[in-house]
Amino acid sequence: MAPAGDRVFSVFYERLKEARDYHRKHPGLELPSVDQEEEAFLQTTPAVDFSGEEANGRFLDLHIFHRTFTNSQKFGKKDVTYLDFLSTFSDLGLVPRHSKVNREYKAYVEDLVAYLAEFHRKSQPLAGLSDPLAAAEKEFRGKWESGEVVGWEDRGLGTSGDRTQAVVNLEDFETAADLEAVGADKIKEALVALGLKAGGSLAQKADRLMQTKGKSLGELDRKLFAKGGKPARDEQDARRRQELSEAVALSETKIGVLLGLMESTLSDTRRQVEKKATSTYEELVADMAELEEQEGGGRAGDDGGGGADDDEDEDDIVYNPKNLPLGFDGKPIPYWLYKLHGLNQEFKCEICGNFSYWGRRAFEKHFKEARHLHGMRCLGIPNTKEFGEVTKIDEANALWEAIKKKKQESRFVQEEDEEFEDAQGNVYKRKNYLDLQRQGLL
Repeated sequence: MAPAGDRVFSVFYERLKEARDYHRKHPGLELPSVDQEEEAFLQTTPAVDFSGEEANGRFLDLHIFHRTFTNSQKFGKKDVTYLDFLSTFSDLGLVPRHSKVNREYKAYVEDLVAYLAEFHRKSQPLAGLSDPLAAAEKEFRGKWESGEVVGWEDRGLGTSGDRTQAVVNLEDFETAADLEAVGADKIKEALVALGLKAGGSLAQKADRLMQTKGKSLGELDRKLFAKGGKPARDEQDARRRQELSEAVALSETKIGVLLGLMESTLSDTRRQVEKKATSTYEELVADMAELEEQEGGGRAGDDGGGGADDDEDEDDIVYNPKNLPLGFDGKPIPYWLYKLHGLNQEFKCEICGNFSYWGRRAFEKHFKEARHLHGMRCLGIPNTKEFGEVTKIDEANALWEAIKKKKQESRFVQEEDEEFEDAQGNVYKRKNYLDLQRQGLL
């Protein structure tokens, strides 16, 4: 048996012979140098998990969806700021139904679902997302077949006129003139809900809406419908529209599930955007530096001793006995500034569900926000300037009844307001003129 040392050298020379034979058979073989490998590595694009706006999963970056919404002519609105978009984009019911049944809106909601799902996966890698979405989709399928999906009771066919009953009950009115007492805003909302044209004068709107009384949408003249709101022409068009509506409604359901799982992230995003909008350049740079220090300190926290960490924890504790709002530096604002802006004054709005607003500025601003608009919509009252500063439900209902009564009184009544003129130029009420005519006095 050969010694172990001789065996090592024999194996080495065998491998060396194999390497020489290989290079003899392939003389043109080029091996990459270290410089070539480094150059190839520098040319590759690194995969970045989060964008700068997302701050490693702390905030959402919805700027691309905001641009899509403001630039869309089919379902979007132009003059919507990014902060307002963050407050209202989750309420997809604000988009009219006839504006949803198109491929542009379908792509918008599907891209939003894909972004939210991917963000949830990256920011919370240990949380399972397949089960909630699968359960929501299964529940949606059952409701869709039975016509129980809110806002899609007709499954996208546009053959039911029941959607207008939530806004205006046409059975309570006999003529279009009676319907005018409801007001232009309510009539327009009902027309939009049915996919009908909502332009024109108050009389034209009331007449257009009154034509739907006792009829299905398929029986109406197609000229009455707005673009994109017409019912299906034939069976093939109905099937295509139903498939498109089902895909849109499913994506909206998934968006609701995902935003429910990331509710705290969305609220943090709103606060961050509002904070950046009111910060100076120096404050933004300081915040970025502080964030980088926190991330660096978190990575290097295990290297140091426990005494320094204890001191940092003590410094992070903020003494705030009066519960003052925090400023941009994370510390309570001065008490004189707190009193100057009236942040110690609480304003409650019963229409918003007894929600409290601190400070006069926040209270006045909330009348145009989504929470108050939703409360007024639930009461069936248009949110016009007459209802400014009204926070009680009873007061809003009483004022709305008074406005309707005043409009009813100012409405033209032919028997009472129509006037006649005789040959001498005398003007009489209709009733008086007819009485005198019958008596032969004229």
